[in-house]
Amino acid sequence: MKILKSNIFSNENSMKAGLIMTENEEKTTMPTFGYELIRDHVLASILGKHEEDILYWSGKELARKFQMFSMDEAISFFKEAGWGDLRLVKLDKDEAFYELTGDTELLNMQQRCFKLEAGFLAQQQQKLGGFLTECYEEKALKKNQILFHVKWDLKETI
Repeated sequence: MKILKSNIFSNENSMKAGLIMTENEEKTTMPTFGYELIRDHVLASILGKHEEDILYWSGKELARKFQMFSMDEAISFFKEAGWGDLRLVKLDKDEAFYELTGDTELLNMQQRCFKLEAGFLAQQQQKLGGFLTECYEEKALKKNQILFHVKWDLKETI
């Protein structure tokens, strides 16, 4: 299933929708407004000052449920989950750098916390590499991107 972005209304106060392509290439319109409500408002209200920590650990839990065979699969997972376009920028022996881009309105980079995605990347790398792994995110708002620094400790096996 592929998710494509599309705006069905023209004014700023309108709901947004994504097109969903099934195996038969049928086009179905699904509003992304509901996702934005939950991700940007409901979760922030419920989690309060613990939002970042809980979302990070939730991302790790998601990665345990959706295990991958390589980090390359994370790129397509991000796209299908509607999280944006993930790209590996640099890979070293004990760290990797990823860049997340996409529709700035859909990603809501200015207000959204990206700890969910960071936790997901950390857990995938930890499971695949076998070393204790953490991920830190940094917003590069002028470039409309989020940078993820995934770092694993070669001395700390899991």
